[in-house]
Amino acid sequence: MKLIRFGNAGEEKAGVHIDGVNYDASFLQSDYDEQFFARGGLAELEAYVKAHQSELTPIPEGSRLGSPIARPSKIVCIGLNYADHAKETNAATPSEPIIFMKSTTSLVGPNDDIMIPKNSVKTDWEVELAVVIGKKASYVDEAEAADYIAGYVLHNDVSEREFQLERNGTWDKGKGCDTFAPMGPYLVTPDEAGDVDAMRLWLTVNGTKMQDGNTSNFIFKVPFVISYISQFMTLLPGDVISTGTPAGVGLGFKPPVYLKPGDVVELGIDGLGTSRQEVVAYSKA
Repeated sequence: MKLIRFGNAGEEKAGVHIDGVNYDASFLQSDYDEQFFARGGLAELEAYVKAHQSELTPIPEGSRLGSPIARPSKIVCIGLNYADHAKETNAATPSEPIIFMKSTTSLVGPNDDIMIPKNSVKTDWEVELAVVIGKKASYVDEAEAADYIAGYVLHNDVSEREFQLERNGTWDKGKGCDTFAPMGPYLVTPDEAGDVDAMRLWLTVNGTKMQDGNTSNFIFKVPFVISYISQFMTLLPGDVISTGTPAGVGLGFKPPVYLKPGDVVELGIDGLGTSRQEVVAYSKA
């Protein structure tokens, strides 16, 4: 099953994507949030859709898509989870997963603009596979980690490298700016997602291929990552884990290449869809 959310920012409604068509499911579900996942809403929705697909109403053409999940309690990210990306940034290959947090206020839809932060000169891109947690997870055994997955989603882990690496402290400074977490278009449930250890992921800037990797090159695979993170914090239903990016980020070029207003970023992952973001200059909301 593929879940979507559609409508104006802050007013999104629940929907589903079936065979290339987006349908309204808001009469069944108020939103795809922590409560939805915690009470087994995915199973309820799937059962209804299977029995009543012909009764669903398509949403209007051109409707904006939001993130396929409502704002989660947290977005947890894994850094340097591809050896080629660690090498291009002159970082050591980690012996344990590197964990950082991304502000939930950075979450936007898959085709929303990326806004360059105020005083930024090093805004960068990162295509990533993200995992959505389906039930409360604490001290999870790696062998049981798959039971905690609600689905998978395409994520652009937009990053400001000066804030991240040159301003002291943790990476979080360069990760949580407004618009820095475009997600979607879909949340794809595990039964439809395919082999998450063999997914191609790619990203272009202005039509030029920058990233072209495969999750087969993970240093730490998804079940281990879920188990590992759950040793340090409780993961709640609807929480997101972003699993790292392959080589090809702007920081890795010599000289580095960063985003500027007017650029267009497009990205995708096999089975999870594609997204497109235009880059705009900072403006006060």
